[in-house]
Amino acid sequence: MQTPKHIFKAYDIRGLVDGELSEELAYRIGRSFVHLLRNEGVDFKGSSIVVGHDMRETSIPFQKCVMQGITDEGVDVVNIGLTSTPVFNFACAHIATHVGGIMITASHNPSEYNGFKITRGNGLPVGKGTGMEDIRDMSIDMEFDAPRGGGVIGEKDVRGLYEERIFSLVNTEEIAPLHIVIDGGNGMGNVTFSRWLKKLPVTVTYMYMEPDGTFPNHEANPLKVETLTDLQAKVLEVGADFGFALDGDADRLGLVDEKGVVVDASYVAALIGLEVLKKNPGAHMLYDLRSSQSIPELWEAAGATTQKSTIGHALIKVLMKETQAIFASELSLHLYYGDMYNMESTDLSLLYVLYIASREKKPLSDIIAPMKTYAHSGEFNFEVEDKDGVMKRIKEIYAEEANEILEIDGIWMRMPWGWFSVRKSNTEPVLRLNLETHSEEETRMRVAELKKYIVS
Repeated sequence: MQTPKHIFKAYDIRGLVDGELSEELAYRIGRSFVHLLRNEGVDFKGSSIVVGHDMRETSIPFQKCVMQGITDEGVDVVNIGLTSTPVFNFACAHIATHVGGIMITASHNPSEYNGFKITRGNGLPVGKGTGMEDIRDMSIDMEFDAPRGGGVIGEKDVRGLYEERIFSLVNTEEIAPLHIVIDGGNGMGNVTFSRWLKKLPVTVTYMYMEPDGTFPNHEANPLKVETLTDLQAKVLEVGADFGFALDGDADRLGLVDEKGVVVDASYVAALIGLEVLKKNPGAHMLYDLRSSQSIPELWEAAGATTQKSTIGHALIKVLMKETQAIFASELSLHLYYGDMYNMESTDLSLLYVLYIASREKKPLSDIIAPMKTYAHSGEFNFEVEDKDGVMKRIKEIYAEEANEILEIDGIWMRMPWGWFSVRKSNTEPVLRLNLETHSEEETRMRVAELKKYIVS
């Protein structure tokens, strides 16, 4: 089978199980990763590569092939088995002898997909411009030498270490006997959440926690509001303090307040970021350029320095390291913690929300309400042929009126009425539009105006 190059994406490798991925490719990815690390000067003596997998039907056979590829290169493997992306990332970065890792997962994608997330031992992912092109070229074209063998496969459960770490970052003794609902989306949330929540005085109503790669209840993608309807209903039914949703590999979240209302991603990020800032006064913090302006305004008012970032975990983690940022957020609700090796931890995010709700002693909707000073459009996607041409035309149309123009990821323009962002997706053949004004009415008007220019 000819491997298509387009499955090697900006942040990971992801494609259709039928026709784009294969066990042979998985084997070659394992060998290619070893070659990449060797070329970068990694010494494998006494070291190993972490390998884990999600709940998809093809994940175990793909994992076996990846491990075979690594051991055929004479390198040892630590098999952490069925796991979430946060635990996998932690395993790569926390233990000094782990020089990198490969996680078999397609995150929130439907069941017909699978993929590979590749991470170095310092916690930084392999992505576009940081090694993905090398992995692609070697996986597709390289003529590997005969297997040298000698690598061995061991097993390790790192969840205890992971839980110790997150519990060290939040004062869990202050958490009150709240009632919450968790929707696992039949993904990897059950790997950790049900373990550590037993240690807290919290009543938990669980939904869809059984790992099932066919996603029988709904797509495991809390960014899509329609996937949260069951969670919203259950929060109201049981009178919970809030609801918490997870994506397929448990590195993104969704939050629903006690009224069953979905909390906008920017307000979730602002809320948790403020709590992180209390422990790190004056720290530097990042937010993706699609986010509400409420984020930098709230963080800066609390003493932080802030910076817009591009989109995508591979790029954000590098920028966090370069700028020594203590926290970063994406509109997709990937939340990154400096004291978790610049990685996502939905477990830590839930601990923070539990702690905040306990301390404030008031409903989550009341905690969030003062943050709602703008009207964000949400994200709109447009299939257009000439994406670069469209962005150039929009820039020309609005340039004279704009107060600020940035071109760090597409175009971002600050206008007298607010701001807008138009960018090419790194994962889909579309242009994405986000904007924000001071009122719902003007936001609707500006969306219609920009849509006209994008599709005309």
